[in-house]
Amino acid sequence: MAKEIYHAVGRRKSAVARVYLSEGKGTVTVNGEELAAYMKRDSLTLLVRQPMAVTNTDASYDVKATVAGGGTAGQAGALRLGISRAILLHDDTHKKVLKSGGFLTRDPREKERKKYGQPGARKKFQFSKR
Repeated sequence: MAKEIYHAVGRRKSAVARVYLSEGKGTVTVNGEELAAYMKRDSLTLLVRQPMAVTNTDASYDVKATVAGGGTAGQAGALRLGISRAILLHDDTHKKVLKSGGFLTRDPREKERKKYGQPGARKKFQFSKR
């Protein structure tokens, strides 16, 4: 019989992560690379592994993910949300822990667009009375 695979999507800024969760030994691969090799900073690897650490499922799930768009921090946030949603699909008893930790909330902050007649999104040209 085939292994059950749970699919979830996580987004953060302009990054999109497609997460495939299956029962296994705890390996996390992102775009074909090991998590530590893909995410250069240790803080980002900790951020991605937080949902599994909180639910005590570190060594029970294998995660394969494809990430596109954004920068590394946005991709890590998208992975975190995707992993949290996939864990919920597998076992919804973790919902209270994940919800209280803020792992199921999609961060809505996006980059503000540049406006015409201005050098940036908020910045204005210097005002001159004369």
